[in-house]
Amino acid sequence: MAQNKNALIRYRTIDKCLQNSYRTWTLNDLIEACSDALYEYEGRDVNVSKRTIQLDIQLMRSDKLGYNAPIEVYSKKFYRYSDEDYSITEIPLNETDMNVLSETVEMLKQFKDFSLFSELGGIIQRLEDKIYTEKTHQPSIIHLDKNEHLRGLEHLDILYQAILKKMVLTLTYQSFKAREPQQFTFHPFILKEFNNRWFLVGKKKASAVIMTLALDRILAIDFNTKVDYIDEDFNGDTYYENTIGVTVMGEQYVQKVVLKVNRPHSPYVLTKPLHHSQRLIKELGNGAILIELNVHHNYELERIILGFGDGIHVVEPPTLRQSILSRLQNGADLYRTEMSEAGLKKAKRNLRQRGHSILNDIYTQREIKKVLNILKKYFSESNEPTYGKRKLLTDIPSLKPLVLNENLLEIIRFLDPDAFLTKAIYFDKPQTQNWAVGWHQDIPINVKAKIPSEGYSSWTFKKGINCVCPPEEVLHNIFTLRIHLDDTHEQNGALKVIPGSHKQGFSDEEINTITANSNPTTCSIGSGGVHLMKPLILHSSPRATTQKKRRVIHLEFSSMELPGEMEWLERIDL
Repeated sequence: MAQNKNALIRYRTIDKCLQNSYRTWTLNDLIEACSDALYEYEGRDVNVSKRTIQLDIQLMRSDKLGYNAPIEVYSKKFYRYSDEDYSITEIPLNETDMNVLSETVEMLKQFKDFSLFSELGGIIQRLEDKIYTEKTHQPSIIHLDKNEHLRGLEHLDILYQAILKKMVLTLTYQSFKAREPQQFTFHPFILKEFNNRWFLVGKKKASAVIMTLALDRILAIDFNTKVDYIDEDFNGDTYYENTIGVTVMGEQYVQKVVLKVNRPHSPYVLTKPLHHSQRLIKELGNGAILIELNVHHNYELERIILGFGDGIHVVEPPTLRQSILSRLQNGADLYRTEMSEAGLKKAKRNLRQRGHSILNDIYTQREIKKVLNILKKYFSESNEPTYGKRKLLTDIPSLKPLVLNENLLEIIRFLDPDAFLTKAIYFDKPQTQNWAVGWHQDIPINVKAKIPSEGYSSWTFKKGINCVCPPEEVLHNIFTLRIHLDDTHEQNGALKVIPGSHKQGFSDEEINTITANSNPTTCSIGSGGVHLMKPLILHSSPRATTQKKRRVIHLEFSSMELPGEMEWLERIDL
């Protein structure tokens, strides 16, 4: 029996080698590969002779085992399969095999109702289906969910043998978060399958915590015979008793989870419980039910709940309830913040014709929260005033990737592919100051040079910032994006604009006449929205009637270089 087993290991090893068409295989290479495989499986050196491998190849080529392997020799020393898709594991069952399998299935069916063989039912059905498919050449009746492109499955057999023989491994492993692979000693306990993915469970050493490693992140496996195996009599059923999935936490983290399941989903949850601890608390009206689980609050639990969408409502605990609510809101944000070409075209047309445009949901609420947290941290450490913070993205570089997110960059590129940032200011109106700004046009620009070039007039400005009044052709090239970090409405000082007033600059007298005889538009914008404006559009900020915050990041863009020695004060290329 041992000799037959060794022969099967050699056949399988030769098959794996010849399937690898990216390498050339000599007879000595095959001998070495078979010797290594026998050592891995048997744990001892086995002398594989040249004659043995030659006979193996001859037998694999023949019909004696039903392989008929298309093994050919090329360049008088290399072996390969003439059919690159061939493998001895893919050969069809012959009539004798099917007869034996049929008899075996009939025998197993006699025992499947006994408790000892209660788990055989599914296996028997799959065997019957395989035999039917081979005999009739018809499509399979039973279709199993599988992922043939899943990485790591090639490790299953060697890991199974390592666990069976209680052998210590040296693994080369790289998690998704790691920049470089790591190599470490590992004591394997069990193989765990969840959601069509395989995991290896064990320890690095006796004093370490139990680890769960994904097979698709294992890069290499070797045996470590210098270290004694940790035999802890590990019980997978006990270890995963309170867990959905593979993320196991301490007993103190087991929680009572109460879920309300709506009518369309309740039959599915009742017939296929989410966890073995599931119990029905009560039936509600309209077919809804209330169920209870005792499980760890882990990623897999949240994933299952989210998979039901609006079909499951978390009643308790509050931490899980809030986490699911946050994930649903963030998920909805991804759809709300999708940019459309039609929306961009409309915004560009309004900006050109009316001088302003509003695009809501450019930022997710998660992004807004991150921006506010960074701003809060900066101002608490710097003690700077929060109103009118200039050079915002230069002084707080961590804001740049958040503020210039994918949506905003798409807007900027659509409006002007050559645009660059010329000004970034943060406005946080203090709640104690309900200030107002009268009707005006944004005419001055911030520059580095003190002496303006021809066509540019000086403009006095506080805090030592050099400002000039450029020609109108420069102002027509500029556009502004005001990012709203709070819901903005008339009660907290939302901007009022006069559409179409951006075509030219006006004197103070003309501004008074126009605003007195116009019907301005109040620009109400939700948190995460953006207000596009041309600098010459007439606008004002009325006095707020509420203490609700109106925090805004004001960005200006242009694609025009300044003449002479003048430079933009805050230029940032995108």
